[in-house]
Amino acid sequence: MTAKVILNPYSNRWNAQKRWPEAEAALKAAGVDFELAISEQPRHIIALAEQAARDGFAPIIAAGGDGTIGETVNGLARAARDEKQPLGPFGVLPLGSANDLVANLGLPRDLPGAARVIAAGKTMPLDIGTVNGHTFANNSAIGLEPYITLVQQRITWIKGMGRYLVAAVLGIMDKPLWSATIEWQGGSYTGPIILVTVGNSPRTGGVFYMTPHADPHDGQLTFVYAYRPTRRAMFAVLPKTMKPGAGSYVETHDVHEVHSPWIKIHVDRPTPAHVDGEIFDESVQDLEYGIYPGRLQLLVP
Repeated sequence: MTAKVILNPYSNRWNAQKRWPEAEAALKAAGVDFELAISEQPRHIIALAEQAARDGFAPIIAAGGDGTIGETVNGLARAARDEKQPLGPFGVLPLGSANDLVANLGLPRDLPGAARVIAAGKTMPLDIGTVNGHTFANNSAIGLEPYITLVQQRITWIKGMGRYLVAAVLGIMDKPLWSATIEWQGGSYTGPIILVTVGNSPRTGGVFYMTPHADPHDGQLTFVYAYRPTRRAMFAVLPKTMKPGAGSYVETHDVHEVHSPWIKIHVDRPTPAHVDGEIFDESVQDLEYGIYPGRLQLLVP
């Protein structure tokens, strides 16, 4: 069957467009028969993926970063006849800046290796999350994390992972704060928060392990809600967000990690929200999260 490759040329600040000849050569060397679709505007990837699925292309390949993956999965979900239909087969050509999902799942980061995985056709079921009608493969968040994403989008003078770190510092200096009511299976919380981050996998933003114990195969969402009263306390915990194991920030007072198949959140004032690093709402107060266990048929080594 013919694959559909959906390229996000803007991914990694237009680096994906520059690397496309390399990706194309890798696909051809691996013997992958494909057609190319190129995103031309924000959220165009969703429509391209939906149409590709309806047209019967298989597999469907996201060529870009985590945002490209997330939008492609959203398009596949829109094309599905119901919420139980498996999505895919789905593959990745990692052309983003962070490539978090690829790293979390141990997929090849080099393009020839990724192309060989696509050619082999072996799949593994992967959970995908949902929030307010949007799906996500890696993570979602409200509060400080998407606030930092908005800051990061305004930074043009720094490239690579340094941009995320500078944005985190600037975001913490602003000290955004919300009051929230959070409900989940078997528990609830009402009180102040600086963030609620919901993970299908542990790592996001290239270096941050915001939900360090998330497992994309367990049928559960892993979420962290946190409150730190001062900028100093927030900065003290920042290095611990980069630790995937012992010493993680989730071991800190007023930081709580929970596993649940659903989450409901209400905040007292609007907050930005993202899925897979892409802002889907800059001003939302009510969110409902859920999980589709094993729904995405991901191409793996």
